[in-house]
Amino acid sequence: MTTPDLSVHFALDPELIYLNHAAVAPWPTVCVDAVQRFAAENARSGAFEYPRWAATESRLRANLARLINAPSANDIALLKNTSEALSVVAYGLPWQPGDNVVISDQEFPSNRIVWESLARQGVETRRVDLRRGQSPEHALLESCDSRTRLLSISSVQYATGLRMNLEFLGTKCRTRKILFCIDAIQSIGALPFDAQASQADFVAADAHKWLLGPEGIAVFYCRSEVRDQLRLNQFGWHMVEKVGDYTRDDWSPALNARRFECGSPNMLGIHAFDASVTLLLSIGMLSVSRAVLSHTDYLLREISNRHSLELITDAAEDRRSGIVTFRSPQIDQKRLYETLMAKRVFCAARGGGIRFSPHFHTPREQLARALGIVDDVLAAA
Repeated sequence: MTTPDLSVHFALDPELIYLNHAAVAPWPTVCVDAVQRFAAENARSGAFEYPRWAATESRLRANLARLINAPSANDIALLKNTSEALSVVAYGLPWQPGDNVVISDQEFPSNRIVWESLARQGVETRRVDLRRGQSPEHALLESCDSRTRLLSISSVQYATGLRMNLEFLGTKCRTRKILFCIDAIQSIGALPFDAQASQADFVAADAHKWLLGPEGIAVFYCRSEVRDQLRLNQFGWHMVEKVGDYTRDDWSPALNARRFECGSPNMLGIHAFDASVTLLLSIGMLSVSRAVLSHTDYLLREISNRHSLELITDAAEDRRSGIVTFRSPQIDQKRLYETLMAKRVFCAARGGGIRFSPHFHTPREQLARALGIVDDVLAAA
C-alpha cells in the first residue's frame, strides 16, 4: 500500500526546511484559499453573506469539540490566544489569600506569568521541578496541599517536548477537588487530545502552531460543570444569551461558553481556522499523530547515534511528542542555531539547545538534510 504524500497540502518553498511548528506553522493551501475567498467576497459584497459566515463559526466550534472530544460545541469559546484564555480562568476564579496554584518549572511564560500575577491577591504560585520525585506527575501532585485550588500544566513542554500524562493528573486532581487547567498548544493538532478522558476543567490552545491556523484566534474549552465558577470580567453584545436582540434593556450571560467572548468575532481568523481544522479531521488525528511520532522516532534515533550530539528531549516512548531538542558540546548553541537558520533550516533555540518540530507533512528527506547540515556545521567547527 502506497503512503499518501501529505506534503501536497502545503506550498512551502522546497529549499526551506520547516522544522518550527512548535512556534508558528505555515498555512496549508486550504487555509490560504479560505482567506482569499473570504477577502474577495468581502471586497465584492461586504457582510451581505454574514449568515453564512456565522454558519462557518458554528461549524468551527463543532469541529473543535470533535477534535478535542469535548461533550458539546457549547463548551467551546473562540478567544484571541492562549494567554487570554488562561487569564479568563485566573481572573474568573474566586481566590482567597493563602490559596496556591501549582505549575511546573518548564512552562512557557503564558502559563506562568498569569498565575504569578495573582500574588497581589495573596495567591502563591508554586513552580515545581519536574525532574524530582518518581515522575513529573508525582512531583506536581506532591506539591499540592489543602490550599491548592488549581493545577495548570502544558500538555507538552515547549522547550524539551516532554509529554505529560494528563489522564493520571486529571484523575488525581478530580479526586482531590483541585481544578485542572491544560495549556494544550503544543499537542492539539499534532497528537490526539481528549478533554473528557483527561478530566480537564479548562483547556486552551492557539491556532497558529500544530493546528496550522492563523495567529489571533484560539480554542478555549471550559467544562460545563465549572462554567459558573468563572466570574466574567469582559462584557459586550456577543456574550449575552439573547445575542442579536439589540433593543433589550435586560441581559444575562450566555449559558454556553460564548459568555467568554465579549465582542465581534474574528471572522477572518474563523474562516482560516475552520479550514485547517477541517483538514486535520479529514486526514484523521491518528494518521497525523503517527506521522508526527514517526518523525520524532527518526530524529531521536539519528541524534542518539551521533557522538557529537546530546539529546535534551526525554526519549522514553510515553514522553514523546512532536518536539525534539538537542545540543552539541562541540559548538556554541547560538552559533549552531544561527548557522542552521542561515542555511534555511527553520528551527528554534530552546531549552539550551536546538529544537526541531516537524509536522505530519514534513518530508522525511528534509529531516535527513537538516541533520546532514548539522553534521557539516560541526565538522567545520
